[in-house]
Amino acid sequence: MLRLEPRASASLGWQIATPVLAVLATMIAGGILFAALGFDPLAAIRTIFWDPLFGTAAGYSRPQLLVKAGPLILIACGLALGFRAGIWNIGAEGQYIIGGICGAAVALATYPNEGIWIFPAMIAAGALGGMAWGLIPALLRNWFGASEILVSLMLVYVAQRITAWMSFGPLKNPEGFGFPGSRNLQQYEPASNPELIAGTGLHWGVVAAGVALIATWFIVSRHILGFHIRTAGAAPRAARFAGVKPSWLVALCLGFSGALAGMAGLFEAAGPGGQITENFGSGYGFTAIIVAFLGRLHPVGILLGGLLLALTYIGGELAQLTMQMPAASVQVFQGMLLFFILGFDILTRFRIRRVR
Repeated sequence: MLRLEPRASASLGWQIATPVLAVLATMIAGGILFAALGFDPLAAIRTIFWDPLFGTAAGYSRPQLLVKAGPLILIACGLALGFRAGIWNIGAEGQYIIGGICGAAVALATYPNEGIWIFPAMIAAGALGGMAWGLIPALLRNWFGASEILVSLMLVYVAQRITAWMSFGPLKNPEGFGFPGSRNLQQYEPASNPELIAGTGLHWGVVAAGVALIATWFIVSRHILGFHIRTAGAAPRAARFAGVKPSWLVALCLGFSGALAGMAGLFEAAGPGGQITENFGSGYGFTAIIVAFLGRLHPVGILLGGLLLALTYIGGELAQLTMQMPAASVQVFQGMLLFFILGFDILTRFRIRRVR
């Protein structure tokens, strides 16, 4: 018989090996899935992981790597702090949507005025909107003991209804011939988020993601707040004796992660997305959860995980175009990655022992 035996401390070797094994297992299971759907599994895996970087479409898809990775990394940095403290924000997608709406609303309210202050004001509005949406589950947990997992997740669907209402109502383009959706912010220069270096995909959202990585590393490794977060996650009762206030930490982590998700939504609305539509939510908030866990909640790992998941986004789009693969199969492929990460993660805390 085989038995799981707790380790005295988490295995560093398995912490490093787990993401690699999860990716390999996802490729194998994904290949089986694609074969069951009638596609060549090797061709599908090559299209997802190889062609975006080295295939015939690499000239187009390589710049898209930063475009896709930027919001994933930015959101995952905020989620990682909360996850380390045992605070589970599953509703970053809703905070992303609300942040995009608030930031775009500032731009549309100032249209057609000019001013260098408009884009910074949009960033601030996006961050505040996401923070406010993230503080709702924090307050409900602190005041009524509600689960932040359920509340934050349910607020995603509320945010989706709000963005549909905004697209058909307050933010609807008056010159859009009756079609839902706001004005195209890319055509309003003070509110646009263009490439900073042509052909690279680098825009202000990617810069913000880099700053968030550095800030997350500093907080976790060099600041007393990082000690409080780690202590609260590892031993909540000991954290109280160390002077950590649980209610304050819940509000801080959920508010901070909401602010970063809101900023990601604003950068997307002002950049690649261009406008607020009823389908503005792109799933970045949910995929960022995979990025955070794939990166072991560490900034360097989040960077690598964000680039990998961005690659699956681009490769999935290529597979849909070139192989006529259904979009749902690519989403299942991404979900498998989280499944295998959580499965292999057991080996970091337990060892397998054979017993008679």
